Amino acid sequence: MPASKSVANRELLLSALADGASRVDVGDLDPGDDVRAMRDALVALGCVVDGGPTGTIGVRGLGRSPAGREAEVNAGQAGTVARFVAALAAALPGRTRLDGDERMRGRPMASLAKALRELGATVEGDALPLTIAGPLRGGRVEVPGHESSQFASALLLVGARASEGLELRISGTVVSAPFLDLTVAVLRERGVTVERLLTPNTFRVRPQHVRARSVKVPGDATAASYPAAAAAILGGSVMIENVDPRPRPGAQGDIRFFDLLERMGCHVSRHFGHVTVRRRGALFGIRENVRDVSDVFPTLAVVAAVADGRSEILGVGHTRRQESDRIAAVAAGLRALGGQVTEYADGVAIDPAPLHGGRVDAAGDHRIAMAFSILGLQVPGVVVEGSEAVSKTFPGFYDMVRELGH
Repeated sequence: MPASKSVANRELLLSALADGASRVDVGDLDPGDDVRAMRDALVALGCVVDGGPTGTIGVRGLGRSPAGREAEVNAGQAGTVARFVAALAAALPGRTRLDGDERMRGRPMASLAKALRELGATVEGDALPLTIAGPLRGGRVEVPGHESSQFASALLLVGARASEGLELRISGTVVSAPFLDLTVAVLRERGVTVERLLTPNTFRVRPQHVRARSVKVPGDATAASYPAAAAAILGGSVMIENVDPRPRPGAQGDIRFFDLLERMGCHVSRHFGHVTVRRRGALFGIRENVRDVSDVFPTLAVVAAVADGRSEILGVGHTRRQESDRIAAVAAGLRALGGQVTEYADGVAIDPAPLHGGRVDAAGDHRIAMAFSILGLQVPGVVVEGSEAVSKTFPGFYDMVRELGH
């Protein structure tokens, strides 16, 4: 598996805030456009960066940036870059103009912009493009949890840089909550103390130094869902290397996908650094709320499409405002192949039906393209329009698919 873009982009941003030089090893496989966009953003903000997009990326911390600095950053489609760099720009003196592609311009940013203003930064706009100027004073602030966990992660990542520190409360339901645990774990590896207060979903980060470090980025657990799904859909087994499937504090939350496959009838063997998924018997439908691991929703849906019995996959209403409207895109893709799908506000129900070839519109979304390509290993004649979107997080995806198809 390629390096986790979620871990890599957190480590790269913290390298920019650290005292000294850091080395972030993303391995030999291209981690994709999102990591490249973060690397380019750090260069635009004045970091000395060497290496990349594969191998080791060296980053020298920004230290004292000049007050007159002007920067232009393009986040592309990367939500982590848009949200994290917005917070980073607010923590630095000078002005940054932050933009992205058309879909990213429509994704939620207003709650983060409001929080940054309350913490002392100047932010013009409530959606991309934004113009942001620091420095960040800090203090108490609240962000909603139902739109994206990236708002809270962005603030936690820069909280140590705020002159008054940060006390952050996340209100309401928190989607993709394991990513918050991942953020806290990465911060602690950098020597940053993050306190969890007694009030639910409330964190405190006092002003402190961020430590430079050399780190090997682990393989991407979400990317691992695709070969795992192939074993479930086709039968047989697959061993997936460079991914740690074992539950532990700060682990990538999407390893829960392996638990879901077990409930659907697969056997999963978990080891340090690799996992094996196999199916010999029947594949069963599932009813599950996947609010905490919503990135695997499209993958779980295509597995459910070939299972016995109805499946209901719920808790993913927020994915309507990601790279695509993922609920609509999954439903449309399955219907194009003969699937029986009922679309809800926050998920789908999938009933067994004979599938056939057809054209699936990836809607510019890497996760839709990858999920339906895996289904195409079982269903002859599947055409995925917009398959180039996989470069966002898994440029080598179709090389892997060819191996699985042999």
